[in-house]
Amino acid sequence: MSDSYVSDAFVYMRGRQLDYPTFDVDNHLYENRDALTKFLPAEYDGIVKYVEVNGRTKVAFKDRISDYIPNPTFNRVAPPGGQQADPQHRRAIPSVDAFFDPEPRLALMKDMGIDRALMWPTLASGIEERLWDDPDAIQAVVRALNRWMLEHWTYNFSDAIYPTPYISLSVLDDAIKELEFLVEHGAKVFLMRLAPVPTWKGRRSFALPEFDPFWEAVQEADLLVGMHSTDQGYQRYLNDWEGTHDREMLPFARGTSPAFQAMSSYKSAVIDGCASIIGHGLATRFPRLRFAPTEFVEDWVRPFVRRAREAYDRSPVLFDEDPMVVFRRNIFAHTFREPNPREVADLIGSVDNVLWGSDFPHPEGLADPLGYSEIVEAQFSKDDAAKVMGGNLARIMKVA
Repeated sequence: MSDSYVSDAFVYMRGRQLDYPTFDVDNHLYENRDALTKFLPAEYDGIVKYVEVNGRTKVAFKDRISDYIPNPTFNRVAPPGGQQADPQHRRAIPSVDAFFDPEPRLALMKDMGIDRALMWPTLASGIEERLWDDPDAIQAVVRALNRWMLEHWTYNFSDAIYPTPYISLSVLDDAIKELEFLVEHGAKVFLMRLAPVPTWKGRRSFALPEFDPFWEAVQEADLLVGMHSTDQGYQRYLNDWEGTHDREMLPFARGTSPAFQAMSSYKSAVIDGCASIIGHGLATRFPRLRFAPTEFVEDWVRPFVRRAREAYDRSPVLFDEDPMVVFRRNIFAHTFREPNPREVADLIGSVDNVLWGSDFPHPEGLADPLGYSEIVEAQFSKDDAAKVMGGNLARIMKVA
């Protein structure tokens, strides 16, 4: 029987007991202040630094101050699930050790009933877009982050927490070397931005054949490709309409013209990214790759499947394979806050492609991660519920 538990900082549900193992595809760590700088080489000293602005600490990339993460020190944060909470539970709370360190995080997971979890970084989500004009600098900061993560969290903590080191394709040879480093140190999954890659030749899809040497190495290493929601760089399309060309993506702000944004076309990096994986032939050239788009809005699967089926029915000659065959083989969908995961599974044509994730402890996630099991168990058989709540992720990560 679960009950509400009040810690020193926030309220959470403890003691849930399910009849099957759970594996959360979407947990987050908060980085320490030196996460992006401790292992930076001397020639990049100062490329990332913390500065004080009107009494608040901000992070700056190449002396450009960023507001993408409102409080990059994470000493105070929005409470887990705060966006769905009543107003009195939305106020910022002091962070706890479990947000920063693996040992207390594992204890908290056990108290909440979560057996295993992927652990995505938070501050790292702004790296590539803020350094888009310097692909070599992207590589330096990514390498620094990965070495901090290895030292502080490891890439596999107690076979329960799987932190996700980062790879950028901004410089192909460096990306291949970084992949080799991750494999050598036991990574089972890595994070890649689901967006065009900023290279010295301009922004380019990660799925183009020029990157095939990297993807061949990924397929050989048999790692899961995690593609967590981040700043995909799509703000620049809105900026062209708004006339604010230097404005960065602010995930918790409504923008300069919210009425315009409410009526403008839906721009989806996850739809475009999956279209590239299939349409540029990446998943056909490397059929054993496994992609896990994570924490995108819950409604992306429906429009993508509709467009894929319509395009194939209209012009099958355009495709190397039926796009839905490729989807079921290579793409695994996180049903983030999805009220009808059964419908998503039916639309894809397989429950084996559906993953559960809570986004804990972020405010847009679930305060009660395992509470989602009530929705899953009401819509699936017991065996299929076990797949959604953890079995599918264990299988595609090869850790079952």
